[in-house]
Parts: sequence; structure tokens; C-alpha cells
Amino acid sequence: MPLLLLFIIIPIVEIFLFIEVGGWIGTWPTLLIVVLTAIAGTYLVRSQGRAVLNDLRRSFSDYSDPSQPLVRGAMVLVAGALLLTPGFFTDTVGFLLLAPPVQRKAFDLLRQKMRVYVAGSPQPRQPRDEVIDGDFTEVPPEQQPTHRPSGWTRH
Repeated sequence: MPLLLLFIIIPIVEIFLFIEVGGWIGTWPTLLIVVLTAIAGTYLVRSQGRAVLNDLRRSFSDYSDPSQPLVRGAMVLVAGALLLTPGFFTDTVGFLLLAPPVQRKAFDLLRQKMRVYVAGSPQPRQPRDEVIDGDFTEVPPEQQPTHRPSGWTRH
């Protein structure tokens, strides 16, 4: 039911704002603002999206908690959809979702409602700097497997 209300209320708010802003500054400046916010939003979403992907890769390689980059990525994704939707209200919400203070506050609110578990361990794993020694033996060609590798190993 709340989603249905959003699909009804948001277009009404957008139409109202188009009429009001168009009455204040005119039709063509209003359309120009809508196009410019879409272009600026696209640029911001692309740059923040790259930053979020780098943060996510870093958290995976450091074995740290990836929940913050994942939440930020979701906010950037929603912001992109809102910024590409024509309208003043959706643009405002989209730009707010791209603001780091808003992202931090939203993450803090979500963090209070979620728990993060690391598979196989009650505690998050820390990066390891130790070297693990091991022995290996070469498998002769006649004993090598006939199926393709799984992709989890390198040759």
C-alpha cells in the first residue's frame, strides 16, 4: 500500500512543481533546468558509482565489512534513477542521496536495523600478512583431469 501511495503522490507533486516553477520562470527555462539536472546527475552518478565500486573492491580484498559500500552503491543507483526521472522533487531527492552526509546518516540508520555476519566466522576476518608454506607435486599428463577447471583455480 505505501508503494502505491508513492506512485500516486510523487507524480502529483511533480506536476504541481512543474506548473508552479513554469509559472515563475517560464516554460523553456523550466525545461532547461530539468535537462541540466539530468546531465549533472548523470555525471555525478557515474563518478560516485566508480568510487563505490573501488570501495567495494577494496573491502573485499581487505576482508573488511562490505555493507557500507553496498548501501552507498544502492543509494547511488536509486539516485541515478531519480535524477533521470524528469521533475524537481525527484531531482532534489536524487541529489540528496548523492551527498556524503546524507549517505552516512542513512547508513547509520540502516546499520541500527541490520546485522552483518561473515560466513563461517562469528567475527569479521582481518587481512592476513602471513605466508603459508606448502608442498606440491606435478600431475603427469595421463593422470590430469579430463574436465575443465572450475574457474576457482589458476593454471
